[in-house]
This record gives sequence, C-alpha cells and structure tokens, in this order.
Amino acid sequence: MNVIVAAKLYITKMIDDAGPGMKVLLMDKDTTGIVSMVYAQSEILQKEVFLFERIDSQGREVMKHLKAVIFVRPSKENTESLKKELKFPKYGSYYLYFSNVLAKSYVKQLAECDDQEVVKEVQEFYADYYAVSPHLFSLNIVGSSKGKNWDADKQERTTDGIFALLLSLRKKPFIRYQQTSQMCKRLAESVMQKMLQEKGLFDFRQSDTPLLLIVDRTDDPVTPLLNQWTYQSMVHELLGIKNNRIDLSTIPGIQKELKEVVLSAEHDDVYRDNMYLNFGEIAANIKRLMDEFQVNAKSNQKLESIADMKAFVENYPQFRKMSGTVSKHVTVVSELSRLVSDHCLLEVSELEQDIACRSDHALHLQSIRKLLLNQKVRHIDATRLVLLYALRYERTPNNEIKALRNDLQKRGVDDHLLKLVLNIIEYCGATVRGSDIFRQNKNALAMTKKFIKGLKGVENIYTQHKPHIHDILDDLIKGKLSDKQYPYLNKDDIREKPQDIIIFIVGGCTYEESITVFETNRNNPGVRVLLGGSTVHNTESFLTEVRESTLLASTPSVSYSTNSQTQLSGMT
Repeated sequence: MNVIVAAKLYITKMIDDAGPGMKVLLMDKDTTGIVSMVYAQSEILQKEVFLFERIDSQGREVMKHLKAVIFVRPSKENTESLKKELKFPKYGSYYLYFSNVLAKSYVKQLAECDDQEVVKEVQEFYADYYAVSPHLFSLNIVGSSKGKNWDADKQERTTDGIFALLLSLRKKPFIRYQQTSQMCKRLAESVMQKMLQEKGLFDFRQSDTPLLLIVDRTDDPVTPLLNQWTYQSMVHELLGIKNNRIDLSTIPGIQKELKEVVLSAEHDDVYRDNMYLNFGEIAANIKRLMDEFQVNAKSNQKLESIADMKAFVENYPQFRKMSGTVSKHVTVVSELSRLVSDHCLLEVSELEQDIACRSDHALHLQSIRKLLLNQKVRHIDATRLVLLYALRYERTPNNEIKALRNDLQKRGVDDHLLKLVLNIIEYCGATVRGSDIFRQNKNALAMTKKFIKGLKGVENIYTQHKPHIHDILDDLIKGKLSDKQYPYLNKDDIREKPQDIIIFIVGGCTYEESITVFETNRNNPGVRVLLGGSTVHNTESFLTEVRESTLLASTPSVSYSTNSQTQLSGMT
C-alpha cells in the first residue's frame, strides 16, 4: 500500500498513452498539486511534456503541433472549461483523464462539443488525493465541519478522495468508525454508499481483508498542539510545508534560488534519510556531509555550530554548486535553529510535553505563568500552553482557565487566539472526546532527553508524548480494538486481525502520527498501515480547524465552575 507509487503509475500511464511527440499537460488547481507531489518537473520533461498549463487559464496560445494531456477533477467547473476548450481546440489532439468517477451526463456533453473529433481518449484515473509519503495521504481540506456536522461540499470531497484511494490501491475494505463521532459515521456511510453505487469498479480479487477505520480529530486534540522535534514535523510546524514546498523568502539575505525550496523524499536523498530523525541528528548528519566535502576540498575551517555551517556554504560557492541539496538543508536547519533559540522553544516544548504526559496542576500553572511573562515566547506558543492546560484541567475544581485567558489578553494576544480558549473546549473538550487521552499518561516516566554532542547550538530534544492512534493501532493489530467504541458499519463484517489498515482522521492528521504509522509498519512485518487525513496539520492550521468548526458569538463569555465540569455560555 504505497500511495506515491499508486498515484505515480496513473500519471505515468496517462502521459505514456499519448504516445511519442511533444505534449502539454493541462491541469486544474487540485491536480496540479497532486501531480507535483509525486513527479518532479524534470522527470516529466523527459517524457516530452514541455508545457504545463491550467485548464482555466485565459489567453493560452494555439499550438496545433502539441498533444494535450488533460488531468482534472470531474467537477462541473472543469467540465464547463473542457466544453469551451473542445469547441475551439488549441491543440492537435486531446487525451482526457479524470481523477474520479465522471457522470455519464458530463461524458455526453463533452462528446457533443467535440465537433472536430480531437479527443482520442477519455478515462478515469483515480489519483484524487495528495500522496505525501508512501504511507501518508491528505485531501488538503481545513475546516471540515459546521459545528458538529459536515460541511456538505467537504463531505462530498472527502468521500471522493477516500473512494479514489481505495480504487487506486485495489482495496475493498470493511469499514469501522468512531462511535462517538456522528461525522465519522456519516462519512463511513457515504463511502460505503458510493462503493455500492460503483460496485462494478470493485470487481477485483483480493486475498486479504483490508480495513478502513475512520476516526475524529476531536478525540486527540493534544497531538497537533505540540511543538515537534523530528525534521519533517519541525519544518512543518515552524516553516510550513505546502505540497512539498517551503517558503523561505522572509529570511533576511536569503539567496534567490532558496526563497522557495522543495522537500520531497522521492527526489531528495538527504531528506529521505533524515526526515524522521530528531533535530540534533539531522544537524549532525549535515555536518558530517560537509566534513566529507572539506576533506575532499582540503579545507581546514572548523564547523562547530549551525552558524559555522551556514557561513561555510556562503563562503564556498563551489560547495553550493556541487551540493545544492545539502546547501538547501543547511539553510532550513539554520532557520529552525534561529527560531528555536529566539522563541525559547525548548522551554516551551518541555512544558508542553509535561502537561500532555502527567498531571501536576500547581506546577503546570506556575510554569505557564512564568513563560507568559517571557516576551521572547511567541503569542501562538503562549496560547497553545493555555489550550493544553484547559484540555487537561477543564474538570479540575478551581482551575485557572479564565485567569490564564486574562493573562494572554494582558500580554497583547490577538482576539482570534483568545477566543480559542473557549472554542477548544467546545470543539474537543472532555464531553466531546470518546477517549480519555490523558489516562494513558498519568503515570508516565520522566521526560526522555537526547543530547547530540559535538555541535554547538543543538540542545536537548524532548520526546515522550505518543499520539492516540498509537494505542488504536496497537489494539487493532492485536485484535483487541473495542467493537463498541469502533463498530463495524455492517454487523455481518468478519471480525479478524486485518493485515492492511487504512486510518482516516476526519479533521486532519499530523506528521507525528505519520511517524507512528511508519514505526508500526517497520516493527510489524506483514502488517501494512496507511494514514490519511482531511489535511496534514501544524498548530496554526489546527487552530484554524477549531476556529472554523466552532460557532463563535460576537461577545463570548465563559463561566468556570468549581465542580467537575466546565460550563460554556454565550456561544451560539
């Protein structure tokens, strides 16, 4: 179950089916990202694709000597664009490929517009998702719900994405869902309904018994609120990864070629080998690569810190030329190091992990207030500490949620972040969650720290928290996952240990959960787990998810009781 291989096979076939000759690849907004996740532009150029255009772009030139390979989602908007294209064709021939099931009525409309008979091929190729890594896919959707119910358009898009995924992997799964989430149940029913409607497409043999498990982000709000320390996770948290691209243009003095960089495990060996390692390890590995270059270049410059490595890259243009990939990672790691140092992220992260993994109300309250007074701490980090406190201690008598919210206000935190202190309980408080995410960590061991020696500026890395899906996967593989908490959609489905497991998280997954899946696959031969989500969150996008999924009042107020449950008022 490798989603990158599955998506890439489709794209390769559609280009190859057009035959030899110069081609233009026409895509829409979604498929442009889907293709870029699995194919480098240089690879496609080798297949005689010399032009890349959007199907909705205006003013494209007439080039009758080119073949047009069109890959779009089967939406009404794209169909209208194709109808206009076929009435006045700009290219010599057209090969049409749709990323999902195309309605018969749309096929008829397109045929009626093909007066010049330029269409040579019409097919459905089910690459309707973003293949992030072999075991991880996303639909790039933030804000799936309206209150506790689906946004109708996003439910349809999510159904389409999962449906296409199953077809691309040739899997006809049993379906289980989180019992406490109405959204999970509705999505499970929607996927099953579409599978039944298109049952002819699932007429293939399969020797295994795959499982699709649909769970809700609200059951584990802690994971996306934590700072991350593995390379891929850390880059997404602090810099943001969008379709494998990172925007570095705001870094002072950044070189032109590094203003936007691509981090793809398919095309970058350094990234592939280090993406799941912690920050200290990636920095040490890059130092080793640069030391090897120094030996070859007979340079004696000492490299004792990330700043030394950055200066070395700037002073040795031949190194940049010979190893642009390493130069890119030096730039990224240098910026990560600066952000960690400038904003006290080691201190913040240590407290986050402690709140997530053990209960000590007095100590945590004192520690949060101390960091809130530190002006080097960013507003978003101050807010996430209060959110973690609110989630852990919402049922603690005499909690200080209201007082901490006032402390945030005094330090100048924006209103949209202040409101999240209220929204987080509405979105994923104790009465919403189906599982006790703090139960598993009540007697947690002391914080694990890894120290990387020999590189200044890279300090202790804090790791202790495990995402909730770690326990879910462990129970699934052992055949112990509760049927009551995660029922089968059909009562007659076979109860056995699945070998192929697809977990989809409504409301988004995280790179920390991706690492959990990666390690599960590595440690359990014969078991193949695939993770998907509405999007891949960092803290910023998760807070947007919370904000868009809760109903905000213009003048919210909150009442904090001294009994066992927090009461919210003023929310409409």
